[in-house]
Amino acid sequence: MTSYEQSPLLIASDLDRTLIYSAAALDLRMPDAEAPRLLCVEVYGHQPLSYMTETAAGLLTELARGAVFVPTTTRTREQYGRVRLPGPAPRFAICANGGHLLVDGESDPDWQASVRARLAAACAPLEEVRAHLIRTADPAWLLKERVAEDLFAYLVVERALLPEGYVKELTAWAEERGWTVSLQGRKIYAVPKPLTKSAAVAEIARRTGAREVLGAGDSLLDADLLLAADRAWRPGHGELADEGWTAPQVIALEERGVAAGEQILRAFAARAGVADAEGAVTL
Repeated sequence: MTSYEQSPLLIASDLDRTLIYSAAALDLRMPDAEAPRLLCVEVYGHQPLSYMTETAAGLLTELARGAVFVPTTTRTREQYGRVRLPGPAPRFAICANGGHLLVDGESDPDWQASVRARLAAACAPLEEVRAHLIRTADPAWLLKERVAEDLFAYLVVERALLPEGYVKELTAWAEERGWTVSLQGRKIYAVPKPLTKSAAVAEIARRTGAREVLGAGDSLLDADLLLAADRAWRPGHGELADEGWTAPQVIALEERGVAAGEQILRAFAARAGVADAEGAVTL
């Protein structure tokens, strides 16, 4: 009998700027000689792109052997496919902010159908939102405009040139149409409100009979995941930290950058009873 058939612990974590980090997001504040060793977990365009500490990689490997670890990301399936996490390949993964539930690497067609039915019934169509994004974006600060999995849209912008009130105005416009807006790094996401990570995690918890759900994330799009978890963590950086967001079951960490990713995995390991790299369990 496999571990996910034994009322397991389910760990659902965001990836970017939660567990894995680009070079720009590492936030290495210590002297160079004291910086942690890093493991590259993603290559894009023949260049290394995303990293985690070697200690974090070891913790994740141990966790994935005894718990149901579910990468839970806003990335498309193609973007997620570039990520090579250490440890056993996850049986389940969530992509496109809950739009795709992967089982052994394949998107569950029944889940896809249920998601699209919810979106059609509850919010304005993607075409309307995308047209508004294109119409209101200024070429002076717009770098790219993209649609992800025919489910949501996002802009890649030059943050330094982005007008201060643009995101606030876009958020108000989207709210009236059943959509939410999230600013993450250089990307402005417009996502249908019914498209949530927590709904997909709940489905995996149902299928596995999970006894407890742990979560982690850094952005507004992770808030529902953190609220739905039995216990959750957020790093000291990101959209949620900037707003001072928290909840009774959410632990707000002080660590920032890749150090926060390692600390989140230490917290998961402590909850799962896994010893950390130094042999001590830390909360």
